[in-house]
Amino acid sequence: MFYRLRKNFALFLLVFFLFTALIPLPLWGVELPLQAEAAILVDGHSGRILYEKEPHKKLYPASMTKLMTLVLAMEALEAGEIKRDDVIIVSEHAASYYGSHIFLAPEEKLTLYELLLGIALASGNDASVAVAEYIAGTHEAFVELMNQKAKELGMKNTHFINCNGLHDPEHYSTTYDFSLLAKYALRFPDLLKMCSLKHYRIRTETKRPFQYDNKNKLLWFYPGTDGFKTGWTEAAKYCFVSTCQRDGFRLIAVVMGVPVPRGHFEETKVLFNYGFSQFSFQEFYAEDKVIGEVKVGKGKVNKIAVVPEEKVGITLPRGEGANLTTEMELKPLINAPLKKGEVVGYISIVKNGEILSRTNLIVKEDVPKGSVWQMMKKIFREVTL
Repeated sequence: MFYRLRKNFALFLLVFFLFTALIPLPLWGVELPLQAEAAILVDGHSGRILYEKEPHKKLYPASMTKLMTLVLAMEALEAGEIKRDDVIIVSEHAASYYGSHIFLAPEEKLTLYELLLGIALASGNDASVAVAEYIAGTHEAFVELMNQKAKELGMKNTHFINCNGLHDPEHYSTTYDFSLLAKYALRFPDLLKMCSLKHYRIRTETKRPFQYDNKNKLLWFYPGTDGFKTGWTEAAKYCFVSTCQRDGFRLIAVVMGVPVPRGHFEETKVLFNYGFSQFSFQEFYAEDKVIGEVKVGKGKVNKIAVVPEEKVGITLPRGEGANLTTEMELKPLINAPLKKGEVVGYISIVKNGEILSRTNLIVKEDVPKGSVWQMMKKIFREVTL
């Protein structure tokens, strides 16, 4: 009896260790030398969490807040509601904001692009309010949009009081919530371009020239870094929401409540070093790569090209990328009219018969409905073949 129990226990231990060997380390509490009150590392492609420390702890985000301000501006630009060359007249209210600022004067005129760079690089509190007022009419109305967007993105532990991150006890968020915002921000290539600039000069033809110097110092000494925003207040300590890409593998890191100067940079490096050393990204198809066709009924054309909705790839612990294959499934026929982006199937990444991820396949362009004459010609061709 004792021998049987010991044998069963040994078998249980063997199964347990084999099972845990297949689980990524972060799920089992890998320890990293971080002083941050909260931290998170996320796969920029899938949103999968690769490391976390108190990810849902409510803390003050300081100027990381400005990432939401920039995102809403990008949305408005994309929708055609505003243009980057729009000239904005700075209000007295916007010009009154100090702390981190770009020395705006009441009635000063700058383009929207210049003000957005003043937010992205110099972290201007005054520039943030000027942009907020231009987009929403008032600062207060813009903050409502910020909280609405946070809700849409699933930022359940976030509440904004202002657009720039100046301290308020009711202005808070979490590293997890900001990782959601950062992943959404990756939709806007122009935002990454702005955030990756190291310097930019304004008022070059006046007596008040000013140079923005990017506060994200990882741009200088951590290759692949191209976003997003730093933050600091006495209450928040040092914060940083950032992203870095190497060899097509993108990571998002967020640290909050780091107690020492430059510590938010050093601890972000620890997170990135861990991510790039322990995980790798395997890409199969770019998001604009034509990988198939679907038959079209009642349309001007008989078939239409199909592309992935996003890049087809997967992030796995290093050494676990062998034996990966893809399997595609398309609808046999779909009737026109079709809109560009309509889902007509999916492609799966498979390992040893198990589906690891699935990506929608979409039509590459619009397909109008065919005329009666076109339908008759198609029927005639099919009958005579």
